[in-house]
Amino acid sequence: MHNNTLKQLSVLLQSKQVSSTELATHYLARVKASNLNAFLHVDEALTLAQAAAADARIAEGSAGPLAGIPIAHKDIFVTRDWRSTAGSKMLGNYTSPFDATVVSKFAQAGMVTLGKLNCDEFAMGSSNENSAFGAVRNPWDKLAVPGGSSGGSAAAVAARLAPAATGTDTGGSIRQPAAFCGITGIKPTYGRVSRFGMIAFASSLDQGGPMAQTAEDCALLLNDMTGFDERDSTSLTAEQGNVREDYTRELATPLKGLRIGLPKEYFGEGLAADVEQAVRAALDEFVKLGATLVDISLPRTALSIPAYYIIAPAEASSNLSRFDGVRYGHRAEKYTNLNDMYKKSRAEGFGPEVQRRIMVGTYVLCHGYYDAYYVQAQKIRRMIADDFKAALGSVCDVIMGPVAPTVAWDLGAKSNDPVANYLADIYTLSTSLAGLPGMSVPCGFGQGEKNSKRPVGLQIIGNYFGEAKLLGIAHQYQQVTDWHTRAPSDI
Repeated sequence: MHNNTLKQLSVLLQSKQVSSTELATHYLARVKASNLNAFLHVDEALTLAQAAAADARIAEGSAGPLAGIPIAHKDIFVTRDWRSTAGSKMLGNYTSPFDATVVSKFAQAGMVTLGKLNCDEFAMGSSNENSAFGAVRNPWDKLAVPGGSSGGSAAAVAARLAPAATGTDTGGSIRQPAAFCGITGIKPTYGRVSRFGMIAFASSLDQGGPMAQTAEDCALLLNDMTGFDERDSTSLTAEQGNVREDYTRELATPLKGLRIGLPKEYFGEGLAADVEQAVRAALDEFVKLGATLVDISLPRTALSIPAYYIIAPAEASSNLSRFDGVRYGHRAEKYTNLNDMYKKSRAEGFGPEVQRRIMVGTYVLCHGYYDAYYVQAQKIRRMIADDFKAALGSVCDVIMGPVAPTVAWDLGAKSNDPVANYLADIYTLSTSLAGLPGMSVPCGFGQGEKNSKRPVGLQIIGNYFGEAKLLGIAHQYQQVTDWHTRAPSDI
């Protein structure tokens, strides 16, 4: 049952071959038996109550296509009744009095929450080793990282602990873990998905998105996940392209005549041979489907790393200032005065990577450094967006390449080298800085330690509001390949 896609589960539920309660019970048992540390909070009673309500809706005939299907939420989305920790000791026992818009939208669709998923603390990381509650393990190879920051989401879907999960992508945190765990994930155009109730890291970059087995599953999830939200000042209005739409509308569109841009910067020095081989093989399949390959250049790709690691920490420094031990969150037990309480609470509550980024962000926002660093980084950000603008539409229809330079690395391999972690995002950061949609699609395997197989992801980048097109392209590829159907052998 757990190997079924969302589409298949929907058919089973609507035809009453299985009930939502049976489905939820099945997945809860799998979660309980797992040893990946993917889930941070599970409440069986809450889940089964939602499943019973979904069964009632299905019996009444008023249920939509996602009703009764289980989903798990990255612990960056606040949820009423479940803990909302952002993977941090700072919010270790926090329970939100309200649901994030994304959570409430899926609840309205009748989906059943399985629990909250582990993530890098405040979504800061590329390996899911920065969580205050321990690292998540990659289900393909438990010696490997699952990617981050949505590592718990990717691991849960790959291990079939949940048929779908929510994630967030600030600089690649949906696409990279999806690639490392061999599942499909998409980061929509910035503003498509409401950030209300998403615990903020970098507000001008954070964007929620779905993670599932297939492109078709992600399209079904986006149908209910997107839409204007007046509570989010960055949410796109209908006039800006965020009208309610059917993201499945291009799934059957043939690829004949599709122009695929291949940035030379994505296939140069630093790209592992096994990753390139898998990506090139995927590109060959697209050619067979009628697409043509076009060489392009995104000349400022290398600048995305310094630009991102100035802009994102600056915004994090501002956003995380609210966690001071006064209103909510961790408070030190012993302190001498208010200032001492602030310092001790934040020192105890935040982990090393979060502290590092706060320090960097505070530095670049200081008087005398703001113009030299932050303003310059924002100028580079605009230039990076211009590079994409020059390519998409006039030269190519979409851009493809690897998601990451290598397959997933071993747990602990880069723990003492944060810059090495940052460099792993070289192919995803520029898309986030430009606010473009991008997705990861399973396309093969590379070599891990002791001859283990570790998944490789193909990145597909499109123009603004081009999610349906990307999903259609990915779906056509998944009709002629089976990488997305493969699961770890011990699940």
